[in-house]
Amino acid sequence: MLRLGFIALLTVLTAASFGAAFPQPALRKGCSLFKYKFLVPHEMKAMQKMKKHFEDTMLLSDRKCNTRLFHRKWNPAELSVPDRVMLVEAELDLVTAMLGLPADPSFTETRQRPLAFLSQAREDLRGCMATAAPSHQPSGKLRHWLQKLQTAKKTETTGCLEASAIIHIFQVLDDLRCAAFQEQCI
Repeated sequence: MLRLGFIALLTVLTAASFGAAFPQPALRKGCSLFKYKFLVPHEMKAMQKMKKHFEDTMLLSDRKCNTRLFHRKWNPAELSVPDRVMLVEAELDLVTAMLGLPADPSFTETRQRPLAFLSQAREDLRGCMATAAPSHQPSGKLRHWLQKLQTAKKTETTGCLEASAIIHIFQVLDDLRCAAFQEQCI
């Protein structure tokens, strides 16, 4: 009986030493982005319902924007992991700000679940950046896009920014999924 206890203890200690021998990727340490690799179906349905409701009630004039924020010539998979996280954090800042705007009561109700989910994702991303790469400088591609975003916030109408953010919500979710991967994503 004592021998079985010793073998179990030896097994646990060996497993622990193997875990230490194979360190986790940088963003996983103290970071919970892995939960965004595969989104839960009810979250996706809530996003679809919100987007459809918005598109059904949106005025045609709100669709016209001078800045095409979500039309990029590059793919987030081309960015480093810290750049991907910065990109998604900026996208989520925009989306959550737009979803937080006053709206008619039916849309306010429809957007509550997506807003809560996206706000939590944004907070998780901020935590990851603080622990993984607090002084990271964005690449040229990302820096250019961030400047374009700042310009759009100053020059575009709120309706334009809201429409862009909601219409491209699934692109933001794909970018979030991409940021959750430690290696290259598809």
